[in-house]
Amino acid sequence: MISQIKFHKVLLKKKFPLAISRGVKGDSHNLFLSYQKDGLIGWGEAAPGKNENAETVEEIQNQLEAFLEHGIESKTTEELNQTAKQMGIAPCAYAALDISLWDWKAKKAKLPLHQLLGFPQPTVPTSLTLGIIPPEQVRERVQLMFKNSSAKALKIKLGSPLGIEADQQMFSKVLESVKKYQLKIRVDANGGWSTKEAIFMMKWLATRGVEYIEQPLEEGQESELQYIYSNRPLPIYIDESCRYAENVGKWANYIDGINMKLMKCGGITEALLIIRNAKKYKLKTMIGCMSESSISIAAAAALSGVIDQIDLDSQYNLVPDPALGIQLINGVTTPDFVPGHGAKLKPEYHA
Repeated sequence: MISQIKFHKVLLKKKFPLAISRGVKGDSHNLFLSYQKDGLIGWGEAAPGKNENAETVEEIQNQLEAFLEHGIESKTTEELNQTAKQMGIAPCAYAALDISLWDWKAKKAKLPLHQLLGFPQPTVPTSLTLGIIPPEQVRERVQLMFKNSSAKALKIKLGSPLGIEADQQMFSKVLESVKKYQLKIRVDANGGWSTKEAIFMMKWLATRGVEYIEQPLEEGQESELQYIYSNRPLPIYIDESCRYAENVGKWANYIDGINMKLMKCGGITEALLIIRNAKKYKLKTMIGCMSESSISIAAAAALSGVIDQIDLDSQYNLVPDPALGIQLINGVTTPDFVPGHGAKLKPEYHA
């Protein structure tokens, strides 16, 4: 039977815009993809991104339509992933197709996706993410984020354009505001520091209970990692500096772990290769997200049973989430354990 593919453009509305070192992300459109064959539907999602080479859902759809003209029916997910890379398809675009194919494959096998992949269920709690905000706004924001929530960890975005003094002021206010919640604290600088600032801030943060630092240096400055690694007081994870499996080994001697994102690498197929290479180089793993709903989060959660640090929280910042299938249970981002990745687009968004 021939498959049928449909696209659905949906506006994701956010409770709070997310400010990081490079700018602010507010409401945005994502492209959802349904792959239908043999009476089963696989769901995928693409979140546009400038750094991922497709800034709009229109660009994403155009790239996918060009890719689909080559045919996909008789090819494996590995072959399709390789072809997408050779064609220069944006990873955030290809992720939508790859996720939908894996969802369909698991439904065909009548297995939850994590079982099809041979992975255990998710057990590691996710971080909730606090973007860069003025110190005077911190207490109220923290209360809104953690009210009636079982979350157990907070990731704080630093690397403020106003400098490390602004980072320190915000961070200190966060520590005051989260005392009653007993949270694990992580920091992501999104490449907002110089080498000198990173060395200083990592020492400062290490004395204040932070677990690890993510992407301390800007993408393109990876050769500087050697200067902050040798006497590091905190584990170092890279994010933007590692997009594909072939990038994992390049800086392995100067990092402790890597953060993969389905939108950054192109989906589950490439993420599996990243996990394999991380094990090869004895690196820790993290899985994160961009501006995504429960569909791509569910796909990422299917991998999370074998991953050390979890940052799958973007869907909790949506009003509403246009998809069903994810819950925060005892701090863990948990998909519905049904055949497939467990999530689907709500019927009212099937435009």
